[in-house]
Amino acid sequence: MAGVRVLATNHTSFTVSNLDRTLGFFRDALGFEIASRAPRSQRLIESVTGVKGADVVIAYVKGPDHNLELIEYVGPEGRGSVRPRPCDVGFAHVAYDVDDVVAAVDAASSHGFLPLGPPMEVDQGPNRGARVVYLRDADGLAVELIQKPR
Repeated sequence: MAGVRVLATNHTSFTVSNLDRTLGFFRDALGFEIASRAPRSQRLIESVTGVKGADVVIAYVKGPDHNLELIEYVGPEGRGSVRPRPCDVGFAHVAYDVDDVVAAVDAASSHGFLPLGPPMEVDQGPNRGARVVYLRDADGLAVELIQKPR
């Protein structure tokens, strides 16, 4: 038995290049609420992340039963980016159930979240019969949308 008991999921976090653009997607396309948006102490962020010169603005958005932390680093200089494919180790995504996957794809596209392929029906597993689609933005942030069978 583990020595620690997990009490709840606090949040999922993504680093983004443009906080305003990403907040627009979650707020306007998916209906999330912006709970907070503020810079953090550089000393704290450097200590927590191990990134010298880390300077961030962090926003929290609340969705149904899930919070997202979106972080835009404004420092240090020389930051890079990664864009793994779904088959690459380290790739991550967050998935949400939606009432209409096609309408969600349409709403997402005006915020730069584009489908990797058309919505498809799942043939096996716990989401069998659902329609699913992966969306991705310019940062490589991936969101899966799932429409359960009616």
